[in-house]
Amino acid sequence: MKIYNGKIYTMTNKGVIENGFVTVENGKITNVQEGKPDCISPEDINAGGSIIMPGFIDAHTHLGILENGLDFEGDDCNEASDPFTPHMRAIDGVNAMDFCFEEAVKGGVTAVMISPGSANACGGSMVVMKTNGICADDMAVASTGMKFALGENPKNVYNGRDEAPKTRMATAALIREGLYKAKRYLSDCEAAEEDSELPDYDAKCEALIPLLKGDIKAHFHCHRADDICTAIRIADEFHLDAVIVHGTEAHLIPDIVKKADIPVICGPILCDRCKPEMKNLTISSPALLQKHGVKIAICTDHTVIPIQYLSATAALAVKGGLDEMDALFSITKGAAEILGVQDRIGSIQAGMDADIQLYKKDPLDLREDPWLVMINGQVQVNC
Repeated sequence: MKIYNGKIYTMTNKGVIENGFVTVENGKITNVQEGKPDCISPEDINAGGSIIMPGFIDAHTHLGILENGLDFEGDDCNEASDPFTPHMRAIDGVNAMDFCFEEAVKGGVTAVMISPGSANACGGSMVVMKTNGICADDMAVASTGMKFALGENPKNVYNGRDEAPKTRMATAALIREGLYKAKRYLSDCEAAEEDSELPDYDAKCEALIPLLKGDIKAHFHCHRADDICTAIRIADEFHLDAVIVHGTEAHLIPDIVKKADIPVICGPILCDRCKPEMKNLTISSPALLQKHGVKIAICTDHTVIPIQYLSATAALAVKGGLDEMDALFSITKGAAEILGVQDRIGSIQAGMDADIQLYKKDPLDLREDPWLVMINGQVQVNC
């Protein structure tokens, strides 16, 4: 199949191809070229001058793990019976048939990072998923992150129970304790391969081994500047590949974040200042961070902001000073790079998954929706 006669936003160093075509075979992009294809078959799609671009990627959501319109029955986001739960897996809580997946597709969001919530100092492993399907296993792209949380959320949850962590100190201490235990457990396992028995199985330590080995990233939920600094401190102590999630006050310390070389997933910014640590929320944060050389993505934090409004959130960042193409990059290839899945999604180039959408006008125009959405080479929306 070929999609031809379109303006291609490649999201690569090739930039924008003013008039070209994309070839799709077996769910993958096999060719991206300027001009017209040599031959056109009945199955090919005439873009009619539309913008051809990668599907959007929401870098931080709770899609399907907080279900549409349900309270406790559909809330599988926080296992708040224990403040340190690295052995929880978001994929086990996702209802792939939640209606919001359909809304994501209609809004051009073809992939998402789904995360446990922020009740715990460590909430569990995150998963990148496509937004079409009925079984989470078939939709999964990769498990690329471990969720940690600093600041008000763990304090609020456990303060009411009169148990740790009631303070920011205790939250950081629990994270350190868990990581040190896992580090020792890993060392004992490696030593056992030589001349001794394996240590007793520990599910929490086992879950943290990929993080300590650098196979997955540490995603730190934090809003306030001091919490961001704590995340940087912990990441440095344990040599973690870290990501700041939300980073509401990251724009107040951009040089510190830049020096640490840690990206920020900004958002939600299309919301109110619902708690004290969000008092410095501003739509200018993504632009200010970008100006200082900090790598960014933009997220909805669904269900905080409904998933279909990811492009509206990016548009708001443009209003706050972010360049329009940078805003699109932050919800395509930029998001993919931060999540570590840029080899499969986020750009229009040969070898990538065929997650493609078409717009007749500006993708960030609030009045626009994609008229065609394709995931893994299969058309999901065709208006």
